[in-house]
Amino acid sequence: METKTISLPRLDGLTPTLESTALKLMEEAGELAQAIGKLRGMSGERITVGEQEVAAVITAELLDVAQTAVSMMFVMEEHFGVNIGEALSMHYAKLYRKGYLVKK
Repeated sequence: METKTISLPRLDGLTPTLESTALKLMEEAGELAQAIGKLRGMSGERITVGEQEVAAVITAELLDVAQTAVSMMFVMEEHFGVNIGEALSMHYAKLYRKGYLVKK
């Protein structure tokens, strides 16, 4: 199984709630979708940037989504006692059950 591991920090100076983080996650996902649509020519506008710049903008937006998701994981741990490690194990088990991962 190929994996991509990233480590993102808990952000300082914020007091996120489940609701505020969920809204931020949707905002960031929207920005990602907008970047993909606009920069890949789906908005009908003429594309004026190269593929490398398009990839860089999309990657930056994707990392904003990931950072916000990680922030929500901290909220879930701190406010609701969720064990993200256990949840991750259950997530992997679900992926195997659904056939998205195959044991080799």
